[in-house]
Amino acid sequence: MSYKKIQAESIKPYDNKTFGTIIPGPFERFLRTCKIWQFIRFIIINLKMLRVVSKSHN
Repeated sequence: MSYKKIQAESIKPYDNKTFGTIIPGPFERFLRTCKIWQFIRFIIINLKMLRVVSKSHN
């Protein structure tokens, strides 16, 4: 039996056990809705972008 045939037989697309949505936990939901945390992440991302842009201009 060829490798591709064995591999194709072992994969079952759309199996209920392996596919589905990930439901965020309470802490992750809090981080997604907290305005203070969103502002902190915004500042961090902007600082990272500034660092990348400053390296490209030197």
